[in-house]
Amino acid sequence: MKKLFLSLAALPFLLLMLSCGGDATSESSTGSEKPKSMVPEPEKHDPKRGEGKWTEESLKLSETLDQTWVSSGESISSVKCASCHKTTEEKLVGPGWKGVTKRRKPEWIMNFITNPDPMLDKDPQAQAMLELCLVRMPNQNLSDGEARNILEYMRKIDGAK
Repeated sequence: MKKLFLSLAALPFLLLMLSCGGDATSESSTGSEKPKSMVPEPEKHDPKRGEGKWTEESLKLSETLDQTWVSSGESISSVKCASCHKTTEEKLVGPGWKGVTKRRKPEWIMNFITNPDPMLDKDPQAQAMLELCLVRMPNQNLSDGEARNILEYMRKIDGAK
């Protein structure tokens, strides 16, 4: 009975060890392979706009702020963003938002808000922020409209009228 108990207790451990081992016939990763881009046509990718669907052409900003969008962006950010970002230049968990619309293009901001993981994996500016903050921005699963409202709120923080 004791042998049966020990055999059954060791079985999960043995299965775990076997599942972690590699198959001798599988390809080994040398680390020299480039990560595959999520962009449909990577040769046309512009690193200045980030990794994602937003481009200068698809994101048209008006000279004046849409106050409804600003208000909505402020509400959304108080729920989804304020625990990590301040509206000042001060870093909390993530960088402060003041001046972000002057440092980054709007399409870059939209791509980062809606697509943070590929941005952090591939974009040099996002990687530099990660080195400073040491915490990856989680994907908040914001809709395009919610992200656009947050961008409008960021523009207000930076003095747009």
